[in-house]
Amino acid sequence: MKSSLATRRLQKDFKKIIDNPSPYYVASPVDNDLFFWRATINGPLGTIWEGGKFNLELTFGETFPHEPPEVKFTSEMYHPNIYDDGSICLDILQNEWSPILDIAAVLTSIQSLLNDPNPASPANYQAGQLYMNDPEEYEKRVKEIVRLNK
Repeated sequence: MKSSLATRRLQKDFKKIIDNPSPYYVASPVDNDLFFWRATINGPLGTIWEGGKFNLELTFGETFPHEPPEVKFTSEMYHPNIYDDGSICLDILQNEWSPILDIAAVLTSIQSLLNDPNPASPANYQAGQLYMNDPEEYEKRVKEIVRLNK
């Protein structure tokens, strides 16, 4: 039996997403399983990520919303804060998680991270070094990722 608190919260978050569609992302449960979602984030307008559509999977445990979801990109990515397996190094998904954060806030934060990486905490060391030391080459790599994820 799944946690009723987690189920109610996920239903509430899904209703919020349906009632207030975002131009920046779409998200929904897969096969009516509230504990497993797929989402697509649009690359932020006016950035090197613009035009890209990046897919993610969100897995919620029975302790949600007291514990963060596991969120991974399924699209190929090149970013200082995204591991090779698609996992995301983002404070709100680790030590800065708060139960008041909803799925919309998580997706908005991930979209914001795309153009505002934290190279001091690189999940992808090579991308972090390129971002800091050769911004033109980093931009070229990101634009290739965007081209692959149109």
